[in-house]
Amino acid sequence: QLQFVESGGGLVQPGGSLRLSCAASGFNLDYRTIGWFRQAPGKEHEGVSCISSNDGSTYYADSVKGRFTISRDKAKNTVYPEMNSLKPEDTGVYYCATGRPAKVPEYIQVFRLCVLSEYEGSWGQGTQVTVSS
Repeated sequence: QLQFVESGGGLVQPGGSLRLSCAASGFNLDYRTIGWFRQAPGKEHEGVSCISSNDGSTYYADSVKGRFTISRDKAKNTVYPEMNSLKPEDTGVYYCATGRPAKVPEYIQVFRLCVLSEYEGSWGQGTQVTVSS
């Protein structure tokens, strides 16, 4: 069963930074497209940033471009988004997800996960990020 453990959330002032972590439980992230989604109160899950397994293809939602950076540490089986210049509208619960394996170019796998929300498994506990003064 695909399970993630998300951590690193908290309360931060506008303009501040946070680094979230997404660790896999029971499977290896190396060969998976991984993404971060967020859910604001009363809204659907939104793909924020995704990263491919090997060639470094990435996707960022327009709302976070230039502020968020996604990376992976294969030795630690973990994926991180570095979130800078945080805004109140970044508030929400942040979740990890993995894409459905497919024999297509990695940039398409990233698109399918982040834009089309074609994820495998179910949502975990997530980590709460609150941006407020």
